Amino acid sequence: MSLENTLAAVRRRIAQAAAACGRDPRSVTLLAVSKTFPAEDIARAAALGQIDFGENYVQEAVDKIAALRADWPALQWHFIGPLQSNKTREVAARFDWVHGIDRLKLAQRLSDQRPADLPPLQVCIQVNVDEETSKSGVPAQDASALAAAVAALPRLRLRGLMCIPAPRRGLAAQREPFARLRRLRDAIAAEHGLRLDTLSMGMSADLEAAILEGATIVRVGTAIFGARSARAA
Repeated sequence: MSLENTLAAVRRRIAQAAAACGRDPRSVTLLAVSKTFPAEDIARAAALGQIDFGENYVQEAVDKIAALRADWPALQWHFIGPLQSNKTREVAARFDWVHGIDRLKLAQRLSDQRPADLPPLQVCIQVNVDEETSKSGVPAQDASALAAAVAALPRLRLRGLMCIPAPRRGLAAQREPFARLRRLRDAIAAEHGLRLDTLSMGMSADLEAAILEGATIVRVGTAIFGARSARAA
């Protein structure tokens, strides 16, 4: 299936899921996860109207951003993978969003290293909703304190929460962790008086469940670009 067809199919899924719960499809941003795919594929998707792209590997992403910036200056670049402290400078300078904040030290480095001529870096706190030892993310019980600290940093704008739950079978089971993240976002916003408008949740296999529970960003790679080859982080 062509990229034009796969992208259209994902957009239809988003529209149908949004309609099912009375939401405007435009309230859901499609984040095309382009990690491991070449800049040429991103350019083809951009020509089809795709704006937001997600990357996991810093150097690979920096090279693609540099290759595409002149022809596609309006693209929005989201860093969505685990971020090491020694890679924060490049991310702070090149990206528009970071979805995986899970510790204050990381947020402080990004704030300190965000260039003054750029707008604040948009960030989400990653919550380990299933308490999986193999997954990144702050425990749910610690998310509120981290959110308050991140929101106070001068060169960041805290937008909301992100999660990557364990795979589940069936729509009802898939919805459960997304509902928990939504409730946690709402509780944190109320506790600290924060305007948190973002829930980054849902991928190729479960985006419908995420949208039903309020996702504002869905991160979709395989359903758009196809299966990716293995790559070392």
